Amino acid sequence: MVFAPTPLLTVTVDQPSDVPELHLHPGGQGVWQARMVLSLGVDVVLCTALGGEIGEVLAPLLVGEGVDLKVVNRDSGGSGGYVHDRRGGTRREIVDVPGQPLSRHELDELYNLALSEGLRAEVCVLSGPNDPSLVPADLYRRFAADLGANGSRVVVDLSGEHLTAVVESGVFFLKVSHEELIADGRAADDDEEQLTRAMYDLHTAGAENVVVSRAEKPALALVDGEVFEVQMPQLEAADPRGAGDSMTAGVAAVVAQGGDVRTAIRTGAAAGALNVTRHGLGTGRVDSITGLVERVQLEPASIRPQHRTTPDELAHRAGGR
Repeated sequence: MVFAPTPLLTVTVDQPSDVPELHLHPGGQGVWQARMVLSLGVDVVLCTALGGEIGEVLAPLLVGEGVDLKVVNRDSGGSGGYVHDRRGGTRREIVDVPGQPLSRHELDELYNLALSEGLRAEVCVLSGPNDPSLVPADLYRRFAADLGANGSRVVVDLSGEHLTAVVESGVFFLKVSHEELIADGRAADDDEEQLTRAMYDLHTAGAENVVVSRAEKPALALVDGEVFEVQMPQLEAADPRGAGDSMTAGVAAVVAQGGDVRTAIRTGAAAGALNVTRHGLGTGRVDSITGLVERVQLEPASIRPQHRTTPDELAHRAGGR
């Protein structure tokens, strides 16, 4: 199950030849993650809220993605979207409409809908709102607590107060970028020791496994109390956006199929790397991703904090929630 509370309508103007093209797609973090999970051969239930004229356009587009769409129809506000011009070779934002915050009634309806679907899923991906003001952080805390207490593995890619809230309830897998760690004050800079310390802090707070993406540098992964560098071939990027979402989706897909977390991270890294070679966000051929996984390695990192959380400490924290 992918929880995507605030999907976007994406409009992109492109011109690969003499004639301009107009591309209309559903987007936003949760939609891009669901698209990649589907690419890896795993069925997806997408729980979302749609409203206004944009919502009316998004509904059939989301169905066309192949997801099992579960929708709360909004009364108080509309969905968001953006228009990008890519004719010059890079993305130029023309307009960005974030949408309106969900009302208390809409939040309650969406929570009940997504919880019902999540309790039937092996893995639940909690994607963030496209603007932090649209969905309160405490909803994520409650959601992670209720799902985790009933056996679902919770996968998240969040930052800011939403990250703090969800980790408080405990999650199976957390992906975050080094820029987000610095912006949140969890790391002073991009020094590997700083990022490693932040990963262990998040692990102690409630994240069982943590991956920190570092743009062009190898990602860092904390698994079973040990930090690894995620080493993989360098690929020339056509569009660097969406790599992190594809990584998170790759992890979720492998775990949902019963794979171990190290294979999941390697698959996620391959999915993210392949995504940047394409112009579509959250896209990639499963055979190409599978072939690239063989070239991804988890190499022990050179820096490790002294403290290591023991299984007894993790069990004690889980029992206290």
